[in-house]
Amino acid sequence: MKLSSTALLALAISSVTATAYAETQSQDFVPTQLASTNSQSEAKGFIDGQSLSGSTRNWYANEDKQRGGTFKYERHGETLTGSRRINWVQGTILNYTSGFTQGTVGFSTEVAAYNAIALDRSREDIKGGSNRTLAHSNGDAVDQWSKLGLANVKARISNTTLTAGRMNFSSPIVDVIGNRPLPSSFEGVAIHSEEFDNLSFDLGTFDRVSPRSEQSLSKFRSEYTNNGAETDHVNTAGLNYQPLKSLKTSLYATNVEDFWNQYYFGATHELGDSSVLSLTTGLNYYKTVDEGKKLMGEIDNDTYSLSFGLTHQAHSLTFSYQEVNGNEYFDYLHETNGIYLANSLLSDFNGPNEKSFQIAYGLNMAEYGVPGLKFNIYQARGWGIDGTHYTGTAYDVRNMDGENHYEYGIGTSYAVQSGPLKATTVRATYTTHRASDNQADGSINEFRLVTTIPFKIL
Repeated sequence: MKLSSTALLALAISSVTATAYAETQSQDFVPTQLASTNSQSEAKGFIDGQSLSGSTRNWYANEDKQRGGTFKYERHGETLTGSRRINWVQGTILNYTSGFTQGTVGFSTEVAAYNAIALDRSREDIKGGSNRTLAHSNGDAVDQWSKLGLANVKARISNTTLTAGRMNFSSPIVDVIGNRPLPSSFEGVAIHSEEFDNLSFDLGTFDRVSPRSEQSLSKFRSEYTNNGAETDHVNTAGLNYQPLKSLKTSLYATNVEDFWNQYYFGATHELGDSSVLSLTTGLNYYKTVDEGKKLMGEIDNDTYSLSFGLTHQAHSLTFSYQEVNGNEYFDYLHETNGIYLANSLLSDFNGPNEKSFQIAYGLNMAEYGVPGLKFNIYQARGWGIDGTHYTGTAYDVRNMDGENHYEYGIGTSYAVQSGPLKATTVRATYTTHRASDNQADGSINEFRLVTTIPFKIL
């Protein structure tokens, strides 16, 4: 791992600052011992433990490209352009989960139906469809569509569960992404084990992904691919370990067949008392190297982010530095949230050899008598993007020479605290991104308004 002098200096300064405050966050060692509870022994039975619940999400996004940027769409065989794109979709999930049968080995099943309704069906607004609104080949919106989002069976012994079928799975490399009206999901087999109090394990193999805004299953591909390469198998394994009450760590390795091997290490440490001043330090590191047939070309990439968050009562201030060491993008799997980097925002700030810095402020109004209401604002800048030394064909980066960009955003959210709409959330954000000529994300303004209402039937 390559840490720049800037990052090392920031780490040193933060460590010195933190020692000036009372260490009320426990730094005690946590011994590794067998879990005190056995989940399977508490199984209620297939019927008695069942539940039927879900959520409905109203998702609106209004994008406006700047500096001459445009979206393209087709009308009567003619290609037209426009700077604005609007997507408005209602996504609903209905999830049935049975209880586990009783006995040494318990069995359960989970089925979830996903439905999406396009509330804005204007071809001119949706600009031919995207991963936001599902569209026909002629560019017309699909008015309404449904699919099985989840469909799996589970077997559990003690605190270890095997799941087979279409499922949610969360890890720093293969992770469900839920920033659209409906989330993605994965088809395969996975094991999650929590047999120890402070140590858990994950193991999974997947061959298809169910995209957020598509009805069919797809092979896996990379987020930033320029050659359309696909892979049939993604294999991942990892562990989460808490050696101290204040320190949590993760270590994962993933093989994306004929693409790459990707390794991840993450750590989060808490120090101090937020009623006076607390410090949260976060480190995320990815190592990516080509594998097998090298369908994504030769890759040797080290990428990391380092963040320091100071919290005083209702106020938080976070500084994040991120660096890509490699002549290609730091890349991850499409339709996943497998990028646990601090500066992954509207832009991922993951260009070849890119460095970026973010400062963010958050305000929690619970301290002022309005629980559930939060505000945040941030600005991030990226510089030094250089793809001129790239020799492969998988990424369109050779014209990136000293590119730079910046992004700022402001947002607010409210979560209903009680009553029939308890846990309903409303989130509004406005983001601006500006880029030099050859930076891939371009210049754009975006406003999003997302309302999510959970419900329970059984």
